[in-house]
Amino acid sequence: MSSRFFATGSDSESESSSESEEQTVVQAKSTATAKVFVFSDDEEETKRVVRSAKDKRFEELQNVIKQLRNHKKIKDISKVLETFEDLTKALQKSQKVIEKEGGVPRFYIRALVELEDFVNETWEDREGRKKLNKVNSKALTTMRQKLRKYNRDFEAKITSYRENPDVGDEQEGFEDDRDKSDSESDDDDDIVQKKKPATPTEAQADMKSQFLKGGDSEGGDSDSDLDWPSDSDSDSSSSSEPEGGYANMAAKFLKKTTAAEEAAKAAKKQEKKERKAKEQRREEEENEGEEGEWTEVQRGAPMAMEKPKMFAKGTEINHAVVLKKLNEILAARGKKGTDRSEQIMLLAELRRIAEENNLGLGMTVKILFNIVASIFDYNPNIATCMKDEMWAKCIMYITELLEMLIDNTNIFVGGNVLEESETIETEPYRVRGCILSAMERLDEEFIKMLQACDAHSTEYVERLKDEKKIEELVIRLQKYLEERGTSQEICRVYLRRIEHMYYKYDYEQFKSVDFIKKTKEPEEGKDGEVTPQEKAGEEDKELVNGEKEEKEKTAVTMDKLCKYIYAKDTTDRIRTRAILCHIYHHALHGRWYEARDLMLMSHLQDTIQHSDVPTQILYNRTMVQLGLCAFRYGNIKDAHNALLDIQSGGRAKELLAQGLLMQRNVERDPEREKIEKRRQMPFHMHINLELLECVYLVSAMLLEIPYMAAHEFDARRRMISKSFHHQLRVSERQPLVGPPESMREHVVAASKAMKIGDWRACRDYIINEKMNGKVWDLFPEAEKVRELISRKIQEESLRTYLFTYSAIYDSLCLVTLSEMFELDGPVVHSIISKMIINEELAASWDEPTQTVVMHRSEPTRLQNLALQLSDKLANLVDNNERILEVKQGTSAFYTREREGRFGRGQGKGQGEGRFRQGQGEGRFRQGQGEGRFRQGQGERGFRQGQSGYQQQGRQYQGQRRDRDRDRDRENKGYNRW
Repeated sequence: MSSRFFATGSDSESESSSESEEQTVVQAKSTATAKVFVFSDDEEETKRVVRSAKDKRFEELQNVIKQLRNHKKIKDISKVLETFEDLTKALQKSQKVIEKEGGVPRFYIRALVELEDFVNETWEDREGRKKLNKVNSKALTTMRQKLRKYNRDFEAKITSYRENPDVGDEQEGFEDDRDKSDSESDDDDDIVQKKKPATPTEAQADMKSQFLKGGDSEGGDSDSDLDWPSDSDSDSSSSSEPEGGYANMAAKFLKKTTAAEEAAKAAKKQEKKERKAKEQRREEEENEGEEGEWTEVQRGAPMAMEKPKMFAKGTEINHAVVLKKLNEILAARGKKGTDRSEQIMLLAELRRIAEENNLGLGMTVKILFNIVASIFDYNPNIATCMKDEMWAKCIMYITELLEMLIDNTNIFVGGNVLEESETIETEPYRVRGCILSAMERLDEEFIKMLQACDAHSTEYVERLKDEKKIEELVIRLQKYLEERGTSQEICRVYLRRIEHMYYKYDYEQFKSVDFIKKTKEPEEGKDGEVTPQEKAGEEDKELVNGEKEEKEKTAVTMDKLCKYIYAKDTTDRIRTRAILCHIYHHALHGRWYEARDLMLMSHLQDTIQHSDVPTQILYNRTMVQLGLCAFRYGNIKDAHNALLDIQSGGRAKELLAQGLLMQRNVERDPEREKIEKRRQMPFHMHINLELLECVYLVSAMLLEIPYMAAHEFDARRRMISKSFHHQLRVSERQPLVGPPESMREHVVAASKAMKIGDWRACRDYIINEKMNGKVWDLFPEAEKVRELISRKIQEESLRTYLFTYSAIYDSLCLVTLSEMFELDGPVVHSIISKMIINEELAASWDEPTQTVVMHRSEPTRLQNLALQLSDKLANLVDNNERILEVKQGTSAFYTREREGRFGRGQGKGQGEGRFRQGQGEGRFRQGQGEGRFRQGQGERGFRQGQSGYQQQGRQYQGQRRDRDRDRDRENKGYNRW
């Protein structure tokens, strides 16, 4: 039931107390029973406020910005992206207003700056980014790209805003929005009123006009006309109440406020605004500053961080007490709820106490081993890498521990030392711990940190600089173990050093070769004086000799380390990896014959499938490098064979551990995917896949095109490279072939040119500026490689030309061929002679005239087609026979033979058919012959008196039948028809 006291009043009325509302409701219920009030048309009219287009559009922008901030607070990236798109659309709608006002409003630029800071902060937080779900992670990437592109249009305004950010009052619309958000979070006492507070006399007058009988509010607020019923209704509903009661009630409901209270309230609000503005200014200054420059502290006086108390006051510090405390700290290791950083801090403090009380180097070494182990355990997830600060601490402690062990020969450490047999108090010290295992773990963590970095960022470059520190530590550990370690430990540390060396190209040896070439023929002056060039050459010689003395060549170092492992190692894995690294290093530096011989002598290709996955990956990398080396030396066939297994399946990226391939209709198990990611090679160890594919396709072209020309009409022609043929078929299917753009298209275009013997076009397709930049310039000696490829193209084009057009010529002049392909006469003579010796070309040399005379012994095109047809018919007949045997079975076949399907007789048959009966030479013989089935005393075949055939007899029957069939084909042909 409705009542006038339930209608919404003005803002001043909404502040009345709950007590007065309850009284009003009770009075309405007693007087009005079931009466429905009908308002007049004048009372239904609402107050309309005329606003400008600027206010409407700016209010719309402010509302969207407010939603954007709310979504940022809860880090709902997908909603942030949607709201950002709505914001850009709202700005487009407001374009006319913005042009009139003279530019984008200040609060919009501020919103863009805040959004950019939010996106950058979220992107740099790697740990937080990993915790995002798939939708938010994808939205973050999209948001980052769109915001970068969008902010380019406002780059000048954003820069000026960052230089002078808004601190005081901003534009009116934006401040009103902030006031509105502030008012929602304040208490009821601090609510911001929309109107100015009225004086007590004015409030009483307004209240009386509303509560008193017949009171009309024409000169007051328009809200009273809306909320209160007409005079007639008020007379009828309130006739039972005395008029004086309304006056007393109005006085009772009035809120007594004074000007002092209002001034205090306004001052409090202003103080809160200033405080928020000050805090916001401080946050923006912190964001603009460099990282680590500002430190956020709590309010109040800063408190110094107290060091943890290890022992009670007055405790005597000795070895037993420190060991007991050490065991207490280690007992909490790995337990749930243990603070790992606090554990490291406790161990560091314990070490300081032990050194202050002179407990000896043994105790210090033992605590250092435990600190290093705690740092490795700081990250519980094996799939993630170590944090930067922990990485720096780990290198520092391991370096300090290694220096301590090298400087003091009276300390013996090892993993085989039991805790009961440790000697910490007196010299010589014996401590349980393995410095080699710690070094290996540090190396593995370094690989994981490289895997976690973006390969194209400066972070990766900075992290890669730490490899020099790792190598120095390995070299120092190597010297330490060479004096005190076992042979197995020496093999392990040698392998660590080899794995840091084998993939690096040694430019020093080529520099020395260049210096020697420069100074081989020194220029002399007119009077025998030494020229400046010769002086520079002598200085270069001295420089190279000095470098040789300081640092030996990597080839010598690799050879020494690997040979020690070959002789002393007792495990297959270390020796296998050392051999593969040695081969890789030989191939990388162009020592083809040493690399090939070492690979063939190791027989690794027979047993590599039984090795672990990282070793198989290293084997694939070695074979690829071996193929590239063979290509640089001009051994095209060897290069193709080495690269065939890697390139044939289209999984080179995965086989070389340089990335994961997304396969169709194959879902990876998350655990398996994590394992495969941990096996990936760091980016600086990658082999260029485009270079690899180009070398493979060029090798296949140089082998396949001459072979296709030589066996053009051979139906049983084998396929050398499936991927190369696939590229040719793809090109042939295209209705319109344009100029080549990609590397594959260049190779296909070169292949088509080689088919017709146009070696110049073939060379231009393979060797040009685009291919040089993509592929050939990546080789160490690029110019030599280009010359080699050009020469190979000339030679193979000559062979293709002879295969294709030999049937047309009666003779060819050597001089003509030499000029056509720009080859020397002896080279052309050698190529043609090899073709004649290998029976690839039916020709002979006419030495006096220097011509090649062609022999017309090759079949014509019609004869070739007839031969192909006969082969296909023979295959069809064989297939029919097999199908017939399968359908009717073997016993039925032999029964038909016995019943005389091909004729029966006594004695020798007169026909030359395949199957004969009697005493002839046919396949099946009865009686005393040598046929397959023997009756009587034969040891195999069909026996009377027994059921079925024996298994041995069945095998013999099949072998004899196949042998007879092959013999009949060779001797008599297909006369069965």
